[in-house]
Amino acid sequence: MRNFDFAPLHRSTVGFDQIANLMDRVLTNDVAQPSYPPYNIEKLADDAYRITIAVAGFSDADLSVEVREKSLIVSARKADEDSTKSYLHRGIATRAFERRFHLADHVQVTGAAHSDGMLHIDLERQVPEALKPRQIQIAGSTKAVGKDVVDAKSVN
Repeated sequence: MRNFDFAPLHRSTVGFDQIANLMDRVLTNDVAQPSYPPYNIEKLADDAYRITIAVAGFSDADLSVEVREKSLIVSARKADEDSTKSYLHRGIATRAFERRFHLADHVQVTGAAHSDGMLHIDLERQVPEALKPRQIQIAGSTKAVGKDVVDAKSVN
């Protein structure tokens, strides 16, 4: 895989460092992407989204949802289990995890709910009124007929 150096971009542009950092994050191949726990991202409406994470085996007290520096951080730590249990097969993973989602500008977390082993996190894009596109009314020009103007048909 090719490695790209974005250093020239940093020194020749102003205000685009966030895009370069995003490209850096996407193109780094030395960090393996975790697959646990599985999750879905749904688009509910034009400006509404939901992240659903499978968190079977975790209680509300074990889960943590935090927004920090444009990142949504979902983590879980299971309290120490009873060591007297003896498993013949252990297929339900309740290991600790931390999952990060980078939030776009003006995306806010509006709520979180945990039911049936699924954690639902609702997000909404709330663009300020000053940044929304607005339509400018175009005033039409009305020609005022002056008192000095005489109709050509009435003269002849």
